[in-house]
Amino acid sequence: MANGNQPFVQFKNVQKTYDGEILVVKDLNLDIENGEFLTMLGPSGSGKTTCLMMLAGFETPTQGQIMLGGTELNNVPPHKRGIGMVFQNYALFPHMSVAENLAFPLEVRKLTKAETEQKVNRALDMVELGAFGDRRPAQLSGGQQQRVALARALVFEPDLVLMDEPLGALDKNLREQMQYEIKHIHENLGMSVVYVTHDQSEALTMSDRIAVFNDGKIQQLAKPADLYERPDNAFVAQFIGENNRLSGKVTAVNGTGCTVEVAGNAVQSLKVNISGQGDISTLSIRPERVQLAPAPGSLPNIFDAKVLELIYLGDHIRCRMACCGDDEFIVKVPNTHSNTSIAKGDDVRVGWEIDDCRALDA
Repeated sequence: MANGNQPFVQFKNVQKTYDGEILVVKDLNLDIENGEFLTMLGPSGSGKTTCLMMLAGFETPTQGQIMLGGTELNNVPPHKRGIGMVFQNYALFPHMSVAENLAFPLEVRKLTKAETEQKVNRALDMVELGAFGDRRPAQLSGGQQQRVALARALVFEPDLVLMDEPLGALDKNLREQMQYEIKHIHENLGMSVVYVTHDQSEALTMSDRIAVFNDGKIQQLAKPADLYERPDNAFVAQFIGENNRLSGKVTAVNGTGCTVEVAGNAVQSLKVNISGQGDISTLSIRPERVQLAPAPGSLPNIFDAKVLELIYLGDHIRCRMACCGDDEFIVKVPNTHSNTSIAKGDDVRVGWEIDDCRALDA
């Protein structure tokens, strides 16, 4: 366990290259607190899985240190790290029963038969599979197999559990159900979890903090709400949730705000990731923050738009519009009786607050 105020897991100046030339992880510094659920999120090839594999011991850092509870892990083999692991493909032994699969990591640790049986039963109850101990993995559904894999990672009560895209093979409804189950198990047991995924909604649902990876670096490390509401750069804004991007030139800077000229329109925005006047900037505006038909003068940003496409999605209508020179400008209109009906081809006005518009890097 971590001592005092020392982070439970630490990556210190970690680099990784497979060919001696291209760095897949670049000078990574990351602290993970005891009991935290941290997600490494990013596209394929961003370095997130390599970081997880180095923490697990299946890969070795080219440079830097990885610490667990104050102890350097670089030369500790995987089976001596005391870390639980859950993979996308379950990695269950097909010739063993569910109970035998769970007993295996306990037998390796030379627990008595009575202790093993007690811990196996407790782990099965934890994932609501108490009646399935005698079955083989092939007799279970995908969701049940993933629960067994999760129980096997938890059965020896590790302080740290690593999960590598564990829900990727499940269908949408089951995946969402398992997200909540894993989140509740984490809350109940209090162990630390490092979770790898490329699914941003999964990361937002489950995590205490999210590290967004791209090109071997952490682009932003923050709580889910901060990451969504206050992205630091254009990559994070686009990767986390749906996002309107308007490209323009900064014409004025005033304290925390700025004016950006976009297709002949002066857009008032927060100054987030620009150096000053004359910069090319990408404006980030969330579709649900755009207001349809605002009263004249009620918002600092009000512009003409044309409805190009309407898609009915149950709880909201997704409107694709031409606005500020962009034919892919999206507005999410809540599906309520009070909303004025709009139709394809309509000329409308849309608007948004300064706080909902962020001037980011080009």
